[in-house]
Amino acid sequence: MKFASITQRLSGLGGAKWGVHFRARTLKAAGRDIIELTIGEPDVPPRPELLDDAADAMRAGRMGYSNGMGEPGLREALAQRYSASTGREITPDQVMCLPGTQTSLFTTLIGLVEDGDEVLVGDPMYATYEGCIRASGAAMVPVPLDPENGFRIRAADIAARITPRSRAILLNTPHNPTGAVLTQDDIREIGALARKHDLWIISDEVYEELIFDGVPFASPLAEPDLADRAVVVSSISKSHAAPGFRSGWAIGSTEFTSNLLSLSETMLFGSQPFLADATAAAVSAPSPVAPGMRQRFAARAATLAQRLEAESALTVSRPQAGMFALIDISSTGMDAETYAFDLLEQAGVAVMPGTSFGATLGTWVRVALTAPDAALETACERIIAHAAARQGALAATS
Repeated sequence: MKFASITQRLSGLGGAKWGVHFRARTLKAAGRDIIELTIGEPDVPPRPELLDDAADAMRAGRMGYSNGMGEPGLREALAQRYSASTGREITPDQVMCLPGTQTSLFTTLIGLVEDGDEVLVGDPMYATYEGCIRASGAAMVPVPLDPENGFRIRAADIAARITPRSRAILLNTPHNPTGAVLTQDDIREIGALARKHDLWIISDEVYEELIFDGVPFASPLAEPDLADRAVVVSSISKSHAAPGFRSGWAIGSTEFTSNLLSLSETMLFGSQPFLADATAAAVSAPSPVAPGMRQRFAARAATLAQRLEAESALTVSRPQAGMFALIDISSTGMDAETYAFDLLEQAGVAVMPGTSFGATLGTWVRVALTAPDAALETACERIIAHAAARQGALAATS
C-alpha cells in the first residue's frame, strides 16, 4: 500500500533519536542500577492548586467543545501577561491556544512555510525541530552555533545561509540543549536581517521562567518593528512543572492568528476548557515552582562542571537557563553516540548524545539536571571513573 510522502520525510526523526534513553529503560527494567540523565522533565510535581483549578472546572461542567482560537479567559490572561512583559499592547485576538509548545510550533510552521521554502535554525537544536520543519514540506537549513560564542546564534551566520527560498528563522531562547539565552542586541540584529529579507521569526520561549539569576531575557515579540513577523510559542510544561497538561499557545499578529485559525479548527477544533481555566489562573502570576527549579538546576550545573573539570579531562559548557548542561567528551576519543552507549553499558549513566540535536555536537553529550542532588553526585563519580578508564585505554594503544 502507498503512504503519503510525509511519512518518508519524517522517517528516522522520531524515536530513533532517543535510542540511548530507551536502552536505559530496558536495562533498568532488567534490574540494572541506571541513573537517567536523558529526559527534561521538571523535578517537582505541579502545585496542588493547578490540579484543583482543573478539577473544579471539570466539576463545573467545563468539558464542552472550545474553538480554534482557545478559551476567551485564557487568551485574555495571556494577552495581559505578554503586554506586561513586552511593554507592547498584546490583545486576545493575537493569542491562539494549542496543546503544548510542540503542537503550537507544528501548527505555526505548517501555517507559515511549505514545499520549496527554507527555515533557518541553530544547530544544535531541540530534537523535534527538524521533524516539524520537514512535515511542512520546507527544508531545514542548519546554522552552526559556536561554543566560543556561548552557543548563541549570530545574525552574520544566519545571513551567510539566506537564499531566495528562505522564509523563516526559528529561534529557541532560552535554548535547548545548550542553555544559551539570546541578548537584546542578538534579537535586534536578527530582526534587522528578517526585515531586510522579509522573513518570519518564530521564537520558542518555553524555558523563559527558568533563566538563572542575573541573566536578562529578550524576545522578538517585544520589538515593535517586528510586530508583523514575530511569533512566540510557549506553554506551562516547564514553568509550572506540568508537561502532561499539554497547554500551550502561539502569539503573533492578528493577521497571523486569523490566517491560522482554519488550520487550528481543522486539526483540533479547540483545546479542553477545563485545562484552559487552570492555565489562565497559572499564567496570571509568576510560577510558584519555577524559582526553586532555577536555583537547583543552576547549582547542579555548577556541581557538574566543578567535579568533571577538576577530576577529568572532560569540560562542561555552563548553561544560562533551562534544565540541561553539555559535556565536551572529545578527550575520550569517542564520538557522541559511541560514548553515550558506552557510558550507559559500562557505568550505568544514561545521557543523550549530542548528535540527537544536530551535527554540531559530534563530540558532546547532553545531561539533564533534573536528577536529585545525590544521584547527580553519583553520576559524576561514575562519569569521572569512566573517563579515567577511557584515558587509560587510549594511553595503552598509543
